[in-house]
Amino acid sequence: MSRTAEVVRNTKETQVRIAVDLDGTGASKVSTGIGFFDHMLESFIRHGGFDIEIETKGDLHIDMHHTVEDTGIVLGQAFNKALDGFKGVRRFGHAYIPMDETLTRVALDLSNRPYLIWNVSYKTPKVGDMDTELFKEFHHAFAMNCGACVHLETLYGTNSHHIAESGFKALARALRTAVELDPKTHGHAPSTKGVL
Repeated sequence: MSRTAEVVRNTKETQVRIAVDLDGTGASKVSTGIGFFDHMLESFIRHGGFDIEIETKGDLHIDMHHTVEDTGIVLGQAFNKALDGFKGVRRFGHAYIPMDETLTRVALDLSNRPYLIWNVSYKTPKVGDMDTELFKEFHHAFAMNCGACVHLETLYGTNSHHIAESGFKALARALRTAVELDPKTHGHAPSTKGVL
C-alpha cells in the first residue's frame, strides 16, 4: 500500500510543490528561500521518519508570510491526500520534546476536524531572519489542511531557537505515531462513525 502524494499550488504570491511518502526513512529535500525555515522543515522530516520534497518560491521581496503559510497549506494537503481518508491509522499521537531548557508538548488527532491550540510564547521577534510569529501561521495552515486537531504547547523555555525547534520535532513525533498503520483497524478509519 503506497501512502504517497504530490501537491502543486501556484498563486501570484507563491509556487509550491511538495511530495510526501509517509513510510519513508526521514530523507528530505527542502528549498523555501528561508534558511531557518528550511532547518525546521528538515528537522520535522527527519524526526517524523517521512520522505518529503519541498520546493517553495515565494514573494520574499515583500516578506516571508506567504512563503511560510503556503508551504504549510500544501504540506497539510499532501499529508491529507497520502492518508486517503485516514483509513487504517492509529489516529492519535503525542510527544514531549526537551531541548536544553525548553520542553514542548504536542497532542494531535487525525480527526478530519481541524483545529489548532497554540500556547507558545517567544522571547524574541526573530530567529535568524525569520519572524517568530510565522511559526503559528505555519502550524495553523498545516493543521487546517491536513485535517488534524493539534494542541501545541511550550511548557517552558527561554531560547527562541529551542522553542521553535522543539515544536517542529514534537509535531513530527506525534504525527509519526498517528499515521502509523494499526492492524486492529483492519484498514478502516478508526472512528465509531466508520469514516473521518
